Amino acid sequence: MSTNLPDDPHAPLQEPRLWRDERWTAQVIKNEDDEGWAVAMTLVGESEPALVGPWTMGRDKKNPKPLDAAAFHTLVKTASEVLRRHEQQLHAQLHKSLKLDTDAGRLHILLDIVPDEDNPYALLSARDAQDELVAQVRVAANFRLTEASAAAWVDNDFRKP
Repeated sequence: MSTNLPDDPHAPLQEPRLWRDERWTAQVIKNEDDEGWAVAMTLVGESEPALVGPWTMGRDKKNPKPLDAAAFHTLVKTASEVLRRHEQQLHAQLHKSLKLDTDAGRLHILLDIVPDEDNPYALLSARDAQDELVAQVRVAANFRLTEASAAAWVDNDFRKP
């Protein structure tokens, strides 16, 4: 996707096929797959768009409809929601927890995966009802946190599984 952006990449811009504010850039591009047009929404500082979607043809049925304030604000809202959902999904993949009733009381067992490129690992921890850290060990990034694995860890005096 080639762009003809002015020298200041943070300057607001409002052109028929290119809009930008302090956070987002919307660019209408030719859809490589067919005769239509697409719009790409890119967050400032990112190299890849957060959202690419179809864009409406203009009245001449050949050129794209120009961007306007209402369309830009709708695109910003949609792209922001896509990023928010992606962050939620990533958080859910990297952080798991469960509650476990033990003889010593209820424990909150947490597994926090550290996605290091060279040496990924996870921290398995237990917190008591007052949210005080009871135990913490480093485990493999692929450790499966289940009620059974948590109970086995607690029953084994919090030794590394």
